[in-house]
Amino acid sequence: MTEKKMVIITGSGIGIGKATALAFGKAGWHVVVTDILENEGEAVKEEIITQGGSAEFHFLDVTSSENVSSVVNSVEKSHNQPFAAAIANAGIAHKVLFDDMSDEKWAHTLDVDLTGEFRLVRAVTPGMKRASCGSIVCVSSVMGTTYGWHDHVQYNAAKSGVVGLVRGLACDLGSHGIRVNGLAPGFIRTAQALSTVHSLGPEGLEKAAEYIPLGRIGEADEMADVIVFMCSNGARYLTGQTIIVDGGVTVGRY
Repeated sequence: MTEKKMVIITGSGIGIGKATALAFGKAGWHVVVTDILENEGEAVKEEIITQGGSAEFHFLDVTSSENVSSVVNSVEKSHNQPFAAAIANAGIAHKVLFDDMSDEKWAHTLDVDLTGEFRLVRAVTPGMKRASCGSIVCVSSVMGTTYGWHDHVQYNAAKSGVVGLVRGLACDLGSHGIRVNGLAPGFIRTAQALSTVHSLGPEGLEKAAEYIPLGRIGEADEMADVIVFMCSNGARYLTGQTIIVDGGVTVGRY
């Protein structure tokens, strides 16, 4: 049995997921890094270990219920304990003109960004229920809480759905001692945001900084710190909430 508390993080090979994995490692957790990006995921695992932490990597595709359940069950069995926390972070944001939106493109984003988060929660909750405790964080976006985003209607819909998922799960799981919260990042310097094909790109991000009250783009580790807090004892009475972490952009742009 691993003495450290265990956390599983989807999409933790890059971006906010990577930063979150590193932050949990530094906080003394055993980190289960998962991603479809195997080289990146293995590198994150090694970085945590090099820094004195504890980690392992598993390939995990959130669109596969079988794969998600298999990874969760095998890790819990090998360590003889349930996960104390789960971070549903894996997501995609593909730019698609509305006139080009097919059923397949619509369904793919929702399958990853919304149903993929549900699949992780469904897999980890049996163990958390047996332990009568646990913390789950689902990653949404300000595009799911506040803003619309041109040519990303499927992303808006999925990330809005995450907010509802958090609320419903908090009601269903609270009596078992399981807390469920959400994180809604604003403009964060990640590979996704830096993409000139699907997002703002470097120049667009810097332009966005002009109307952010704190005057700059957010960094992935700043999202990670909030996620770690939400899984800590300091947030023991926090559940059902989606916290917007955006440098003030949703209150200061007018």
